[in-house]
Amino acid sequence: MKKTWSLAVILLAGIIAGCGSDQKTTASGSSTANADSSKVQKVVIGTGTSFPKVCFIDENGKLTGFDVELIKEIDNRLPQYEFDIQTQEFSNLLLSLETKKIDLVAHEMEKNPERTEKYLFNKEPYAHWKNKIIVAKDNNSIQSLDDLKGKKVLTSATSAQAQILENYNKENGNAIQIVYQNGAANDTVSQITSGRVDATLGADFTLSLIDPQGKLKTTGDALSEADILFVLRKNDPEEQKLADAVDGALQELKKDGTLAKLSKEWLGDDFTESSK
Repeated sequence: MKKTWSLAVILLAGIIAGCGSDQKTTASGSSTANADSSKVQKVVIGTGTSFPKVCFIDENGKLTGFDVELIKEIDNRLPQYEFDIQTQEFSNLLLSLETKKIDLVAHEMEKNPERTEKYLFNKEPYAHWKNKIIVAKDNNSIQSLDDLKGKKVLTSATSAQAQILENYNKENGNAIQIVYQNGAANDTVSQITSGRVDATLGADFTLSLIDPQGKLKTTGDALSEADILFVLRKNDPEEQKLADAVDGALQELKKDGTLAKLSKEWLGDDFTESSK
């Protein structure tokens, strides 16, 4: 009898464990049994450390910012994935994606035709911005790209702003002297106000982040506007699966107000509205 009773206890325990509440809610909102830890897929997220309020190291040595905290929120809503956030120089992120050192780029990446040819973007935008020319506050001579002919313009290699300048130069005999920024972007203000360069290009929300003292200003009409999305590898089924899961999580974050809240907290306003 003792053996029969012991076996019954073991079987009952197994049934209880199998019918327990070890369930998580997926990004689409459906409840699913928590997968075995060996089945949770690790995803390496690539971001930077020098974009104020977006991805940066704070005074306590912690990586934080809008994109960083958003990625953490998405990770919390996708039990099938485990995100590992790693930092790199911005100019290395896309190459690291191509060489499979990282699986997703989170760095306010603008979707444009040049990037779309090479990379996969998720479909649900998490921000939207307009690119403008940025100059010193007392500079009233620059209103357009044509006004930048013969002048030095600061930008980051592989950025959407660099693409705007490079496209202009292709059609105008390299009329603009493009100065590619090395290292942190926190010397932009000093380079412009000291006259080392004449201007830079930036998203509409960027100015208050890089120039809290108000030494610079935007000028002229918007040069472009675009949705901001995450970048993944093209023609990769696992990457497409990840992109779809991220879109589901973003839809939830928009619906419950979390995305707008993060934007206001880190960027100073709600920049999450899409152009669609």
